[in-house]
Amino acid sequence: MSLPDAAAADPWQPSRTLDLIGHAAAEREVLDAWTSGRMHHAWLITGPRGIGKATLAYRIARFVLAQGAAEAGAAAAGPGLFGDALPPAVPTTLALPPDHPVVRRVAAGGHGDLRIVQREMVEDKKTKRLRPQGVINVDSVRGIGHFLSMTSAEGGWRIVLIDGAEDMNRNAANAVLKVLEEPPRRALLLLVSHNPARLLPTIRSRCRRLPLQPLRDAEVRDLLARSRPQLSEADRAALAAMGEGSIGTALDLEEQGGLDLYRELLGLLQGLPRLDVAGLHAMAERLARADDGFRVACDLFTWWLGRVIRAKGRGQTDAEVLPGEAALTQRLAVAGGLEQWVQVWEKITHLFDRTNAVNLDKKQALISAFLAVERLVRA
Repeated sequence: MSLPDAAAADPWQPSRTLDLIGHAAAEREVLDAWTSGRMHHAWLITGPRGIGKATLAYRIARFVLAQGAAEAGAAAAGPGLFGDALPPAVPTTLALPPDHPVVRRVAAGGHGDLRIVQREMVEDKKTKRLRPQGVINVDSVRGIGHFLSMTSAEGGWRIVLIDGAEDMNRNAANAVLKVLEEPPRRALLLLVSHNPARLLPTIRSRCRRLPLQPLRDAEVRDLLARSRPQLSEADRAALAAMGEGSIGTALDLEEQGGLDLYRELLGLLQGLPRLDVAGLHAMAERLARADDGFRVACDLFTWWLGRVIRAKGRGQTDAEVLPGEAALTQRLAVAGGLEQWVQVWEKITHLFDRTNAVNLDKKQALISAFLAVERLVRA
């Protein structure tokens, strides 16, 4: 469920999403820590991109803010009618109802006890979605220690949520480390990271780790049905398979036309061992003019190569995403040896990385990638 807001650039952004599927064990771990009175001052939420880490972080933040305010309110109310304060109810879930005031204020970015740190968000002119740019510098985290040590505006907890913690530069990471070394009372840091290995070891060691696993295909299909009801069941199944447990990846592929592009890529590859040169040039020229189109094409091509390599190594193809894909994979996997396919994958991956890094000819990069596979198959 996502809070409705016609003005929102992305109504499914984590701060507005109330549903969380597939991470019940992680929720229970946080809830147990809270109800036992052993809530850690810093949590490092890790896992692949797009599986719901930030959504869980906002869910935790809303819960702690609401619970802290409720406890403060109960304490201020004083003893009951017979001199004893009523014990607070033990929470059984992190979820809050959509009409809860904390939910609305967090979604609007207006809660005084919550500070969000992330890369600068810039609106994509084509998709109208907000996308992160640059890195998290020291200016972005400066003052979080003072913020956390201040008295809560509502008598509860103060929270800092760092989304994309691995994007902090060295100075920013050191500033956060100082806060972790001497955490203020009733202060909570939530660090979301796709790649925790890039964080300072001293930061990782001072946080309680909360690893999330990729979603099941059925869970991704369910989320796609809620967010993209116009898609057919077959398209939802294909996008779920291509997302490999990441609803974020599946949604990105849908928005960028990734499913149609994958059909086009497979159509060209069906011509192997002799490619349709005219069709290849036309596709490469079109994709080279669109940054997102080129990025998605590169990702899909290397992803497909990985599926061929797995089929070569295991002697068994992955589940078919589109009709005819399995037969194509089986036919091509018999060409060349496993080492040759891995070498082609490494060469193409390096080519795409170099093209993006130093702005090489995108059209030529795509053509070269297809020709490298053609040479292997024909040999």
